[in-house]
Amino acid sequence: MNCWNVVLAGGVGSRFWPLSTPERPKQLLPLVSDAPMLRDTLDRMRPLAPMSQTLVLTNASLREAVLALAPDLPPENVIAEPRPAGTCAALAWASRVIADRAGNDAVMICVHADWSIGDVPGFQETLLAAARVAVEERALVTVGVVPSRPDPGFGYIQPGEEVRAGVRHVARFVEKPDRARAAQMVDDGFLWNSGIFAWRVGDLLEEIRTHTPEVQPALEAAGDDLTAFFAAVTPVAIDVGVLERSQRVLVLAGAFGWDDVGTWAALHRVRARDAQDNAVLGPVFALQASRNVVHAEGTQVVLYGVDDLVVVAREGLVMVTTREKAADLKTLLDALPAEVRGS
Repeated sequence: MNCWNVVLAGGVGSRFWPLSTPERPKQLLPLVSDAPMLRDTLDRMRPLAPMSQTLVLTNASLREAVLALAPDLPPENVIAEPRPAGTCAALAWASRVIADRAGNDAVMICVHADWSIGDVPGFQETLLAAARVAVEERALVTVGVVPSRPDPGFGYIQPGEEVRAGVRHVARFVEKPDRARAAQMVDDGFLWNSGIFAWRVGDLLEEIRTHTPEVQPALEAAGDDLTAFFAAVTPVAIDVGVLERSQRVLVLAGAFGWDDVGTWAALHRVRARDAQDNAVLGPVFALQASRNVVHAEGTQVVLYGVDDLVVVAREGLVMVTTREKAADLKTLLDALPAEVRGS
């Protein structure tokens, strides 16, 4: 197989305020390890395809930051989107780029830059298996993660009829459910919709021509002009624009410690924890304090007698909330004075 890695690295990640900013979004932050999340992602993907065959899709404003973080990435492999237009547009353009360089039979393996992966060899093995299925079945393959809990923050996939050992048709995709429905779906064998995809680029482009009027006319008219394409395309997610409409979608189950690091509270699941069950990064001292998440940049943080908090300290600003409230930072940000929010 001629495999190409595609890493989606757009977005701001406002749920990681005050650390994340438009100039330094969460994929450029060291949230899970000492390295920025995008750097960790590129290193995980390197055994599947060389950096010369790795594309990073990001916001135009982040192009230079991405190149500074990954000097081993060819500059032409950073695709800078002039405006957010959804994952379908991004992956359609990446498929066009790969097809032009390597032909329609090249295989795209698509991941996001802001994940935590517990079992890296298992992750790599599963992605290669998905790529092989994509080639052998001429299918669009998604990896559904075996849930470790009923989580209403994720979308779900219902596996359908078996095609071959470990591979099934997708019966349906389900958007983020409430907690009770999520628990029922986990009991019924649904998988988390991870956003991991593998397909021959020619197969994706063929399905877009057939099923995706939001993207195909702009893709056809733009030629090699990225700016013209993003100006004309109608934003749509790849799940909605292609996968829910196509009859060629298969799902492969994976269990490799995947977590979509979406909130500060999620770091308690994915970071190493101390003897008091605190997940900390930076200079932190905790006494009679447990189950806290603390991120300290250049500032000493001391905890005494408190539990289940999120504490983020950086550059003269400290944010303190509970792990429960950390999922709803939008309410806080909407209420903050501009001079504080922009700090």
